[in-house]
Amino acid sequence: MFQHKKVVVVLPAYNAGKTLETTYREIPFDLVDEVVLVDDASRDDTVEVANRLGIRHVIRHERNKGYGGNQKSCYRKALDLGADVVIMLHPDYQYTPKLIPAMVSLIAADLYPVVLGSRILGKGALAGGMPRYKYVANRLLTLVQNWLVGEKLSEYHTGYRAFSRQVLEALPLEGNSDDFVFDNQMLSQIIYAGYTIGEITCPTRYFEEASSINFQRSVTYGLGVLGVSVRHFLQRKGLARFAIYADIKPKQAI
Repeated sequence: MFQHKKVVVVLPAYNAGKTLETTYREIPFDLVDEVVLVDDASRDDTVEVANRLGIRHVIRHERNKGYGGNQKSCYRKALDLGADVVIMLHPDYQYTPKLIPAMVSLIAADLYPVVLGSRILGKGALAGGMPRYKYVANRLLTLVQNWLVGEKLSEYHTGYRAFSRQVLEALPLEGNSDDFVFDNQMLSQIIYAGYTIGEITCPTRYFEEASSINFQRSVTYGLGVLGVSVRHFLQRKGLARFAIYADIKPKQAI
């Protein structure tokens, strides 16, 4: 069904040595052509595990570039490999790779150029162990973000995303932050450009080895996310201009 589409899974990794193998073993290799792992100067054995698993494309940052910097390396490599569809998946096994076929199908069938695996659709987030304060913060942030950017997503904070090549080539990602706010800047650019976004229900798992950020870092992240959405609002209303949208020409949703 997808023989004419090259599918590349990218794994932005940081201290994922304990969960990488479990994540990797669930990837549907009858559909996925290539796997790229970018290690952001981990302090554990992530690179050694990746090499033992036989991952062909392992990139190691000699210094920590941040979550956004990691993703930039992921997408550059995926496009260099000729990807038609790119799946960004956290290798901490918080999200199951078993949803990859569903996400790819929505893009391969030209239904959506972007697909998100949402923890909030359904009851998967709390059932999977998401701390209640994070769940409440997620819902409140999403409510405000939807109003500011003019969208109706169930969440903006998932670490499971699929993109068409067209979208990745159209976005000026190199000018985005190298920190955690990169994800929200990217979604803001996608919405501003007029691309439609699909979502599918994604079960999630919270456990000791799964990546997470503490309460203080969560507050900083939340303020940064709100800042992105406020800038988006000002940009689309013509009240201000911001560099991350400079090379994007808004168009009708496609």
